[in-house]
Amino acid sequence: MQYDMAKSTICTILKNKDTLKAADVAKGGTILTKQRPKLLDEVEKLLLVWINQKELAGDNVNETLICEKALHIHRDLLATPVSTRTASVEEFKANRGWFDNFRRRTGIHSVIRHGEAASSDKKATEDIVKEFNKFVEDEGYVSHQVFTVMKLDFSGKKFPKGPTEKALPRHKPMKDRLTLLLCMNASGDCKIKPLLVYHSENPYVFKCNTVLKAKLPVMWRANSKAWLT
Repeated sequence: MQYDMAKSTICTILKNKDTLKAADVAKGGTILTKQRPKLLDEVEKLLLVWINQKELAGDNVNETLICEKALHIHRDLLATPVSTRTASVEEFKANRGWFDNFRRRTGIHSVIRHGEAASSDKKATEDIVKEFNKFVEDEGYVSHQVFTVMKLDFSGKKFPKGPTEKALPRHKPMKDRLTLLLCMNASGDCKIKPLLVYHSENPYVFKCNTVLKAKLPVMWRANSKAWLT
């Protein structure tokens, strides 16, 4: 079909066209949910204003703060006479499911995820560290025998400036990526040469500047997706 949709979906849209046209969604919203209470739209409109004010003031906002503010705004609105109020609206819960949908609808990306998940991850990490330290102590290992490995992923695209810009080929812009692997022991007296994985064995910029990979401060490896395998 022309709109790549099922016939039943098209019929439902046409049947509810007056309701869809009259819908008043929160500013910045990109998704219209079915039978969405107007009071929740009002809550999210005021919440977006509050988030923007916080960002302009340079304050960080996270999931916990946003959920608490949403509940506070909702309680204030419930205190005013609303003729269209329903029981489902009065039972509004600013939980994780609502937060994920709110972030998807409004397109906000600067919110820091924080709350039960972060606390759970922190506790899990602490448990692993305690278990590892106990293992090291029981086995009699010393600090220079204990090594830590860390993998860092970098992605983005940096376009060169200056005289060399004209010399570079003009391809369709693509997302660039590299992976860096670091390793050293707990005492800090043994640092392994970092391993760098890039999608090209011989990048164009190396050829232009006669770069010798053997003299780089990293071990250079190539993978089509710059992944560590």
